[in-house]
Amino acid sequence: MTSEAYENIVTSATAHDRALDAGKGIVRFAPTWVPRAFCTPGKRIRLHPDDYFPLGQGRGGIDERWLASSIRADNGPLTGAHEGLSLVVDPDGGLLPFDDFVEHHKADVIGSRLWDRFGGWTMYSKFYDNLMPLPFHVHHSDEKAALVDKVGKPEAYYYSPHMNDNLGLQPISFFGFQPGTTRDQVKERLMRFADGGDNRITDLSLGYRTQLGTGWDIPAGVLHAPASICTYEPQSASDVFAMCESWSNNKEVPEELLWKDVPPTHHGDYEFLLDLLDWEKNLDVDFVPNRFMRPYSTSTSAADGGSSYVENWIVFRSTSFSAKELTVRPSQTVTIRDQDAYGALFVQGGGTFGVHDAQAATLIRFGQLSQDEFFVSESAARAGVTITNRSATDDIVILKHFGPGNLELGLV
Repeated sequence: MTSEAYENIVTSATAHDRALDAGKGIVRFAPTWVPRAFCTPGKRIRLHPDDYFPLGQGRGGIDERWLASSIRADNGPLTGAHEGLSLVVDPDGGLLPFDDFVEHHKADVIGSRLWDRFGGWTMYSKFYDNLMPLPFHVHHSDEKAALVDKVGKPEAYYYSPHMNDNLGLQPISFFGFQPGTTRDQVKERLMRFADGGDNRITDLSLGYRTQLGTGWDIPAGVLHAPASICTYEPQSASDVFAMCESWSNNKEVPEELLWKDVPPTHHGDYEFLLDLLDWEKNLDVDFVPNRFMRPYSTSTSAADGGSSYVENWIVFRSTSFSAKELTVRPSQTVTIRDQDAYGALFVQGGGTFGVHDAQAATLIRFGQLSQDEFFVSESAARAGVTITNRSATDDIVILKHFGPGNLELGLV
């Protein structure tokens, strides 16, 4: 068994420059696959059926594909050296770590606004694809994550119809707590974790049925148990969490995951766990109007009227990231301009994307390259990306994920 999907990972200034120049400001990524030991793959992320368990005993199955990622996954001592990290395809051969690529090009890739303020690409997206729901868990705020030398992790969900031919075994997500839930009630459920079995913490929560083509905003500190959906998830570039539910996927969740990103001096300190939670947001009686996201047209798409393309905002509530869904009609060529750098993934159709041939994946082998994922530099985004749909019958559909403070949304 291997610990890496790819062997030819290199880095050099010449290769970094060559990749960006050859793509005229747009580079192609290799697929980035991430396993989770506590999950059961839903097998909807277009990986070959024989390749969902390629990493050996104890690593679990692949149920995530990470997109435009400049960070590595935090999967314990057996984690591969580049696990979770996007790799830029060098047209002369080799794969270039995306964190090195951004560090080399700096503002020439992500723009001066993001580089000067953040010094890097601070978001990524992923497809989370589990057959069953995830355990009820929380991602830390920046303040709490800093105690373990990490950054906080707000995230968002979009339920893409193109990635869900079935809804898994439990298409219901749990978010936050029922109004009136107290710290003592939650503490009692957390303390049950060590007893084994199900601590039934979601008894205190509210469940929401999945509506394909919609999504949710989940700030740091909000407890959530995502449904058994293949979910597109823009988020901050972090892998920090505390699992608060002791039973998931019809098996016990290891207690070590409850304390994974808690400082060692606070292991066993349930009050510290409770302080990871944003109580105001978890108990918000207006959680749905404040967090639910129904797509709406971008201003340029509305002006076009949908004859050649349709573009919708699908993630728009967070200042840490945002996302669009772009549909290009059959046999159409369009030039789409954005103000910010972004990652892009084709989920349907094929044609050209700038100077690149592009095609949504149908079945990818572990370790195989694809033509479905790209990164668009700020200068290329502002100049406009020309997309040609070569099909006379099928739409092209592209998911586009942006970094903090999207200028078009006015989130600066």
